[in-house]
Amino acid sequence: MASITSVELNYLVFRYLQESGFTHSAFTLGYEAGINKCTIDGNLIPPGALITFVQKGLQYLEMEANLSNVSMLVFITTFATTFGVWVEELADRDMPMDQEDRDNIVKHEENGTTSVVGPEPMDIATTSTITSQESCEIPNSDVTILEGHTSEVCACAWSPTGSLLASGSGDSTARIWTIADGHSKSGGQNSPSNVLVLKHVKGRTNEKSKDVTTLDWNGEGTLLATGSYDGQARIWTTNGELRTTLSKHKGPIFSLKWNKKGDYLLTGSCDKTAIVWDVKAEEWKQQFEFHTGPTLDVDWRNNVSFATSSTDNMIYVCKIGETRAIKTFAGHQDKYVHDLREHTKEIYAIRWSPTGPGTNNPNHPLILASASFDSTVKLWDVELGKLLYSLNGHRDPVYSVAFSPNGEYLASGSLDKSMHVWSLKEGKIVKTYTGNGGIFEVCWNKEGDKIAACFANNTLCVLDFRM
Repeated sequence: MASITSVELNYLVFRYLQESGFTHSAFTLGYEAGINKCTIDGNLIPPGALITFVQKGLQYLEMEANLSNVSMLVFITTFATTFGVWVEELADRDMPMDQEDRDNIVKHEENGTTSVVGPEPMDIATTSTITSQESCEIPNSDVTILEGHTSEVCACAWSPTGSLLASGSGDSTARIWTIADGHSKSGGQNSPSNVLVLKHVKGRTNEKSKDVTTLDWNGEGTLLATGSYDGQARIWTTNGELRTTLSKHKGPIFSLKWNKKGDYLLTGSCDKTAIVWDVKAEEWKQQFEFHTGPTLDVDWRNNVSFATSSTDNMIYVCKIGETRAIKTFAGHQDKYVHDLREHTKEIYAIRWSPTGPGTNNPNHPLILASASFDSTVKLWDVELGKLLYSLNGHRDPVYSVAFSPNGEYLASGSLDKSMHVWSLKEGKIVKTYTGNGGIFEVCWNKEGDKIAACFANNTLCVLDFRM
């Protein structure tokens, strides 16, 4: 008789929390239960799996109850049997796929599992390639810890024009910190006089629906946009004035980004959609509905096109005015530009490199970086739809990636409490920092000599970077 293990049940609950928008609860469960270390293939688990199992269990319970008086033990046994049959059906089901996918299927008969493998990626950096880990550690003298938030710090963003650093937290506030130029002195910039608090709820500050999950500055550094668990995006001035509230999403906003011109704001939500907002008109311009799971991250490629990622493991490249995820430079209509499928678990964050035509680094190719719960960072050639490199240095899910302004380095933050800085030219980790909690986000200042990292232990760190 098939049975359900505690690992399988934990994974189903973890996925349910993610899909329902309870990011912090999912984070805590994933950390304590070691979800990232389990061998369950998330690609085989459909959205809403836990609810489906419960509904089926209740249907069996009702059916059995009509026949005789049954105990809860019967319900649990039936529920477990349903789960086991469902897993077996997934493994044996002839899913529609093209010939390339069929060629990439590898069945491991020895343990009864099935996995999909793609082309062999080039690992340009792993921790084993570092000759001296100690030489890469950022010293404490180059670290400033900013304290004041009363809950986990979920997001951070540097102003593109000055020394302002914004942070968003589960305490229902965003904060704007003034960071002095030059190298930091540990603990030197955490006084209340250097911080402006933006309250997202009046009165009590522990309302979960007002958690600030994401934020971003416009190109001029004059406006700060924040996204919240209540599904609203808010736009603030640098003096803390709330200018605009944008409402249309039906679930928590996980990511938002200004385009370079500053006339559009892009938001991604747990409601599986992305919305482009006309900031001047203070209304939505277009809503994109193509993901089958919560939209975890969004990032502009230019002023009119952007990329989105989701718990459905997919990355789509989209364009304003088009109703589907397409790319017009290839001459194709009514199809995706590329489906990037090399990750084995959910893709949590994506970022475009500051390189290519129209940037300050035009002689370097445009690259898309993706961070995943599979503990890797992958770099993509979007023009060709090709995996360039896989960066394997973290031990736990990677929540954030950020390119340096010159495009030569990539910072990554992980649940393993570490931030790595990768040299894309040398193909290795050149700097690393280990904090006291999982890292939700990392970001560079405009000069490229400071990196901010926000932690689950309610702190924000500013790290001096120099080579």
